[in-house]
Amino acid sequence: MRGIISAGGYVPYRRLQRAEIAKTFGSGGGKGTRSVASYDEDTTTMGVEAARLALRAAPASATPSALWFATAEPAYLDKNNASTVHAALRLDSDVAAFDFGGALRSGPGAIRAALDGRGTTLVVTADLRTGLPTSVDEAATGDGAAALLVGDDSSAPVIAEYLGGASATEEFIERWRSPGSTRSRQWEERFGEVKYGPLAEQAWNGALKAANVSTDGVARVIVTGMHTRAVRGIAAKLGVAKEALAEDLAATVGNTGTAHAALLLTNALENAKPGEVIAVVVLADGVDVLVFRATDAIANYSAARTIASQIENAADLPYSKYLSWRGAVSIEPPRRPEPDRISASVSGRTEGWKYGFVASRDRSSGELHMPPARVSRVGDAVDEMEAAPMADAVGTIALVTIDRIAYSQSPPTVFAVVDWDGGGRLPVELCDVDAANLKMGDRVEMTFRRLFTSDEIHNYFWKARPVRA
Repeated sequence: MRGIISAGGYVPYRRLQRAEIAKTFGSGGGKGTRSVASYDEDTTTMGVEAARLALRAAPASATPSALWFATAEPAYLDKNNASTVHAALRLDSDVAAFDFGGALRSGPGAIRAALDGRGTTLVVTADLRTGLPTSVDEAATGDGAAALLVGDDSSAPVIAEYLGGASATEEFIERWRSPGSTRSRQWEERFGEVKYGPLAEQAWNGALKAANVSTDGVARVIVTGMHTRAVRGIAAKLGVAKEALAEDLAATVGNTGTAHAALLLTNALENAKPGEVIAVVVLADGVDVLVFRATDAIANYSAARTIASQIENAADLPYSKYLSWRGAVSIEPPRRPEPDRISASVSGRTEGWKYGFVASRDRSSGELHMPPARVSRVGDAVDEMEAAPMADAVGTIALVTIDRIAYSQSPPTVFAVVDWDGGGRLPVELCDVDAANLKMGDRVEMTFRRLFTSDEIHNYFWKARPVRA
């Protein structure tokens, strides 16, 4: 049996109230909220968060033999972004890491390739969507990531068996964006609807035949794509009962593009019952349909952090700050020198600490060293250290400092001295916080973020955020 072993979805902490757009410009917006990646997040960091959740929920025996990263908004071109995710997850060096990039269809494409392949593959999808102020894309889209651990039941129980799938492909111009552009462009809506209709019918019938199920046998149907009108129309044309259509998260998160199919599937699996058949229909320059059946193992499956809890534990972001974070407006920066680019050689020498947040612990005294050290503070032992992974550690704030003049892409900079459970103390930068509400004794956990970008090099490291759910 081959299918999904575990899944993890990541929705950023911040939300933009769509009504704020109309209040500012007199047009655009709408009801509900959209998720917003913080100024220190990109598709790589969001992908790391989703992958950490998927691996945390998976049995220890389910070790990835490959990592595939799909996004339409890569942090780098030329450079492999999957390698950064690989480093943050501390996967073994013999685990291959590849990018599936550049198109919205790369997300469902990577999932289907993993399902049709062999071995255990961690498929990570992420997207950061934007659009011109007052545009439909600005309001209706969202930012997020999702990761699926795909494999056979020989390594770990499969929670959703892959029954079969089908695709229908045709070249037509419906949505496009040139490299470097911050907005997508679209052709007249009715054209896309006309093109997607027959393709959806072809892929749907092919997938049901491959899965050996009928439309009536599908309990939950996910229909998604960036073409809202076509998605609505096709959901009705497939003969699917209205009550069988899955939650699309449009009111709270928005459409997360490349990641949305995996995010909706993850959300469906977090609420699925054994035996339930789930079909995923994705519209993106063609149509892809994947059919799964939840196994008995799903009854014992527990998500590391549900999407529902992340939606519930969110905070609003002012529209002015959203525009600043997206580069739509430039605000006066702190009058301090901007940071220099990081050293590639130093990054290479300190990969375990910088990307994996791995400290060292003295074998004889048990003393924890952050950052890792060769010489122990206690007993003067030399090279008697063992690796101490701290990315999943939880700590307590001992001291908070709010710095309003240090360089930051979004002042103020908030630092805290954190005492870690099990030992160790380290000053770390905080994120996803309202500085006025912080206090000593608050509990924090680590998250992978982008500190700054200089000379087109992203400086990734770990920050702390409050433990919320």
